Amino acid sequence: MSTHTTGAAFTTLTVEERDDRVVVTLDRPEARNAISARMIRELHTVCEWLEDEPRFLLLTGAGHVFAGGADIAELRERGRDQALQGVNSRLFERVRRLPMPTVAAVDGWALGGGAELAYACDLRIAGPDAVFGNPEPGLGILAAAGACWRLPELVGESVAKQVLLAGRRLDAQAALACGLVADVVPAEELTSAAHRLIDRMARQSATALRLTKLVVDAPGAHPVADDLAQAVLFEGADKRERMTAFLERGSARSTTPAPSEARS
Repeated sequence: MSTHTTGAAFTTLTVEERDDRVVVTLDRPEARNAISARMIRELHTVCEWLEDEPRFLLLTGAGHVFAGGADIAELRERGRDQALQGVNSRLFERVRRLPMPTVAAVDGWALGGGAELAYACDLRIAGPDAVFGNPEPGLGILAAAGACWRLPELVGESVAKQVLLAGRRLDAQAALACGLVADVVPAEELTSAAHRLIDRMARQSATALRLTKLVVDAPGAHPVADDLAQAVLFEGADKRERMTAFLERGSARSTTPAPSEARS
């Protein structure tokens, strides 16, 4: 059980800690959950927890909106020095590098920085009203918190350029068709569907998931990385226990008489 204290420490997030996952709701409904400097700091705190005690992360938004973008009033006042600090991009990259898989449950708008936060997660699941977009050029800036290189990796260069250059917004079905989201479910089932997705992953070996994520995310992936990660897993008790259980289940099925044999 986690020893972290939640509640009063957060003003822009609602955080629920469970044994195997942390559920974070972006909670600035009066601003369509716009990502403010305070929210960035609070999300860094959550990342610190998950780096210290690896668990799944489920990200969602309050009020049928994921995040309408960065806080424009704050963004307008940022200058060159703040841009070079990578205020948003460093957080989103930290989210991407969390040890265990992350899931974004997107209902309604995920625009600008909100979309980039969703792109940084390992998996996304959407409600029918979800909309992804990067309208930054209309504000005289670019999507500089990962979208310009992460989105082409997720959906391909052509679709990414439609979003980043031509202002195309991807609704839920378009996002599903291009592989940006894993599934589209009714809004009232979105959170439970995201939890079921995490439940499915939670039945796997946690160490195997962590090493698989490291290898998939490694720049310039190389077969040696596969070999080294597999070598670690091959020496673990978890691998032997899981494979023994699999073989025992198979042996039990093969020795159970078929209904016709049982009647003979």
